[in-house]
Amino acid sequence: MAIYHCSVKTVSRSTGRSAPAAAAYRTGTLLVNERDGVTHDYRRRVGVEAAFIVAPPAAEWAQDRAALWNAAEAAENRKNSTVAREYEVALPAELSAEQRADLARTFAAALVERYGVAADVAIHAPGGEGDQRNHHAHVLTTTRTVGGGGLGPKTRALDDQRSGEIERVRELWAGLTNAALERAGVGERVSHLSHAARGLA
Repeated sequence: MAIYHCSVKTVSRSTGRSAPAAAAYRTGTLLVNERDGVTHDYRRRVGVEAAFIVAPPAAEWAQDRAALWNAAEAAENRKNSTVAREYEVALPAELSAEQRADLARTFAAALVERYGVAADVAIHAPGGEGDQRNHHAHVLTTTRTVGGGGLGPKTRALDDQRSGEIERVRELWAGLTNAALERAGVGERVSHLSHAARGLA
């Protein structure tokens, strides 16, 4: 049974986190945070099936993971700055590995187009223990627009909890997931709505 999950979180300095550390951990790579000189090496991490960056066409420089996330760090001056935003999504076990990667890439591309940001996608396999259907992806995006000359202004649409923007992202993920399931000939469908909203509670 296809499972719906789409959560939106922030990576903030106020909790002692950094964009290079978050990206390195999720993608299973090594990144040095040029702001404080700390090396984050997660190359031995298992379970990362794929990792790739989706960026606006004019921002080829953003395909360099180290350049992207160090730019995100350098753009913020406050000690409590939000340096990245993370979307965690469940990838249907009913899809093949290639289909799951295509779905994650399509979602990342939609975020890039909607907000003008760059997105770093990491696809994770289920853990050695627990539910073996738990395929999922972490999509880490910049909080600023990305262009050929670097980072631009902050994207504020998701900062206002009353704007309904996060709910629109959750609806977007449901729609893309259902389209992928349909293309794969799978009858299952997911919904971003709660059981109560669907009259099931």
